[in-house]
Amino acid sequence: MRTYTVLRDMASARTDEPYGGAAAAGAPDLGSVGLRVDVESLDKADVRAIGRDPEVRAIAPVMPTRLVHPVGEAEDGPATAAGPTWGVTAVRADRSSRTGAGVVVAVLDTGIDAAHPAFAGVQLTQMDFSGSGDGDKQGHGTHCAGTVFGRDVGGTRIGVAPGVGQALIGKVLGDNGSGDSDMIFRGIQWALDNHAQVVSMSLGFDFPGMVQDLVGRDWPADLATSAALEAYRANLRMFDALMALARGREPFGGGCVFVAAAGNESRRSVNPDYEIAVSIPAAADGVVSVGALGEGAGGLQVAPFSNTFPQVSGPGVKVLSAKVGGGLQSLIGTSMATPHVAGVAALWWEELVAANLPLSARAALAKLLATATTTGLAAGVDPADRGLGIVQAP
Repeated sequence: MRTYTVLRDMASARTDEPYGGAAAAGAPDLGSVGLRVDVESLDKADVRAIGRDPEVRAIAPVMPTRLVHPVGEAEDGPATAAGPTWGVTAVRADRSSRTGAGVVVAVLDTGIDAAHPAFAGVQLTQMDFSGSGDGDKQGHGTHCAGTVFGRDVGGTRIGVAPGVGQALIGKVLGDNGSGDSDMIFRGIQWALDNHAQVVSMSLGFDFPGMVQDLVGRDWPADLATSAALEAYRANLRMFDALMALARGREPFGGGCVFVAAAGNESRRSVNPDYEIAVSIPAAADGVVSVGALGEGAGGLQVAPFSNTFPQVSGPGVKVLSAKVGGGLQSLIGTSMATPHVAGVAALWWEELVAANLPLSARAALAKLLATATTTGLAAGVDPADRGLGIVQAP
C-alpha cells in the first residue's frame, strides 16, 4: 500500500444528468465543490480501479516537499529606515495608485507570525495542513507574506500590495520547512474554496529527498531514482489537472492567478553551464514561474542560483521583509522574488475593478505578463534566464 493524492472533479459528477439530478436546481457551486483533493492508501488494484472513475482527474503518489531555501545567511534589517525597499521600487509599486484593496491573497508556506506589526489590520485566515499548528516558527512564510501585503515597519515599506485586507495563510510546510505534496494540493483547494484571487507558493518538490528516503529503506539507488521520477511526473500531471480545473472556475467566480518560485538549484557562480530549469509547482501549466534578480553595477542581473526558463522575474536578492518575532530581515532567493510577483498580480486585479473591466484571472494574468519589462536589466542578460522581464505595477 502507498499513499496517494487523488484529484476529483465533483462538478462534472453533479452534471451527469442534463435534465435532472443535483445540478437541475441551479448552476453548480464551483466555489465549494468543483474539485476535491483526497488522500488515500491504495494498492495497485485500487489505483487501476480509481483511474477508471470518471470523476478522477489525476492520481499521484505523495512526495516530500520543502520550502525553496534562501541562499546565504539572513541579515537583520535596520530598526528604522525611510521609504520603500529596493524591490518595491523595482516593480514600481511605490508609484502605483493601486494597493491591492479588495483582493484576496493566499500564501502557502510555513505559516505566519500574525502578531507582527506588518500584518496589523489584515484579516488573516489561517489553516494548518502540516500538523504542526498555526503560526510560523521557521520564518519563511512570514517573510514572504510581508513582501506580498505587509504594512510599513519602522518607516520602511516592505509590501508590494499593502492595501490587501484579507489574506489566506495555508501552512503547507511544517516548522522544519518540509512537508508532503498532499498538503500543497489540499492547501490549493482550500484557497480556491475561500475565493483566493492570487496564490503565492515559494516552495518545491523534494526529488532528492524522496530518493534518499527510498535508499534509506534499502531500495537500490537506481530503482529509488526511477520511483522518485515516476512520482515527480505524476505530481506534475496532478498540478496540470488541478490548474485546468481552476481555470474552469473562471466563468463562475473570476478564477485565480498562481505564482511559484523557479527554484535556487542553479550554480552559475561555479560554472555558467550549471543551470537547471524550473521545477514543480512552477513548471506546471498555468502557474507563473518566477526567477530572481539582484542589483548590479550595470543594472539588474539574474541571480546565479536562479533556475532557468522562468516566465517572469522579480527582486530576489537582499530582500527586506518581516522577521518572526518582530523587526525586519534580509533574505535571498527565488522565494523572495515570488511574493513580489504575487503582490503585483494583486495590484492588477484591483486595476481591473477600477477600470470596470471584466474580472477574471485570465485578464489579470494577461496584464501581469504583458507589462513585464527588460528596462533596467543589465545588457546581455539571457532571455531564457529572466523570462519576459521584471513585472511592473499598474
